[in-house]
Amino acid sequence: MKAQTTSALLILLCNSALAIDDAAVRQCRSLNETQARLACYDALPLTDITPTATVKPAPAASTEQFGLQRPPGQIDTIQSHIPGRFEGWRPQQTLRLANGQLWQISDDSSGVHSIENPKVTIRRGFMGAFYMEIEGRNQAPRVQRLR
Repeated sequence: MKAQTTSALLILLCNSALAIDDAAVRQCRSLNETQARLACYDALPLTDITPTATVKPAPAASTEQFGLQRPPGQIDTIQSHIPGRFEGWRPQQTLRLANGQLWQISDDSSGVHSIENPKVTIRRGFMGAFYMEIEGRNQAPRVQRLR
C-alpha cells in the first residue's frame, strides 16, 4: 500500500513540476547552498494543470483497413474469396478479392490450383507479414495489400 501511495504522490509531483516556469527552476538550480536551493524550490508557485487535449476513442477494427495499417483493436484474419476461375499464382501476381481488396504475392512462391471461386483467408504473420491461405492448398504465399 505504501508503494502505491508513494507512486501516486510522485505522479502528482511530476505533473505539478511540469507546470512550473523553466526560468524559475533554472534559477533555483544555480544556487549552491542546499538550504537556499530548497527554499527556492519550495517557493515556486504551482499552477493548475488542466488537460486541454481530448482523447478520441479508437476506431473499431474494420476489414476495409486490413493490411493497410495496424490500428488499435486490429483483426488478425479476414476471409473472402477470389471470384471466378482461379488457376494458381506466381511471384508478383496481383489478386482481387470479392471484397474489393487487391493483394500482391510478395514471395517467390508459385502454385497451380484450378478451382472456381476459392475461399481465401488472409492471416497476419510475424513482423507485419500477411499470408494468403487458399482453399484446397497447404501452401500459403506471403502477400501484401495494394488497395
